[in-house]
Amino acid sequence: MSNDLVVVTGAGGMGTAVARRIGSGRTLLLADAFPEHLDRAVTALRGEGYDAHGQVTDIADQGSVAKLAEAAAASGRLAALVHTAGVSAATSTVPKILEVDLAGTAYLIDAFERVATGGTAVVCVASMAGHYAQLSADDEQALATAPADRLLDLDVVTGFDGDPIAAYILAKRANQVRVQAAALAYNRRGARINSLSPGVISTAMAKAEQESASGEHMMGMLRACGIGRTGTPAEIAEAVAFLTGPGSLYVTGTDLLVDGGQAAWLRRHRSQ
Repeated sequence: MSNDLVVVTGAGGMGTAVARRIGSGRTLLLADAFPEHLDRAVTALRGEGYDAHGQVTDIADQGSVAKLAEAAAASGRLAALVHTAGVSAATSTVPKILEVDLAGTAYLIDAFERVATGGTAVVCVASMAGHYAQLSADDEQALATAPADRLLDLDVVTGFDGDPIAAYILAKRANQVRVQAAALAYNRRGARINSLSPGVISTAMAKAEQESASGEHMMGMLRACGIGRTGTPAEIAEAVAFLTGPGSLYVTGTDLLVDGGQAAWLRRHRSQ
């Protein structure tokens, strides 16, 4: 067994698909806030021959994230961190979205920068929603560079007056610009960091979105853009495999959009 370690946050459909795709022959450390979800995923992966372990982690808790990074550093050479954990607009409140999706991702980026080594590749799963954000340059700069423990105190956050969908868009844009700003520190360690922005992927979270008030609108856009279907966790896992593998050694500080052409349709064809 290799001394290489892969850390995956989020034990749902996307996280386990990623673990299966890039975890063979490596130690796998899965993190999730819900012990029952984590135990189920770890048990399944072990049954398939993976060297899988779990650690209960609350991404919204900076101390909990720091403990995950410490455990990773003690478990082998950090080959990859893939951050899939998060909450959705359909099932969460505005404060929870900002605490988990916005601040929690920043905690993770900072904590793992300190334990990254030569060859480490980090992928933060954001969302195509981040490409819809309409923020000022000053607000984007603040979201990108403010200390992680001050993010929730920024004017663009404390003055937020919107619904969960708007909060989700804000949080996911923050993920994208945070990754851009972090690339320099990771480069200096011989490591890389990128974000990956999926469209609608067939997971339990997406199913909840489809059953929400905005579900028909979401599926209508998929039909209108021509793709006509949701993506699969395996397709996201393939994109992660590229971003964490040897074919992307010159790719860092950027976002990979994997949405079936939905964002392109919105930008160029929606009014037609």
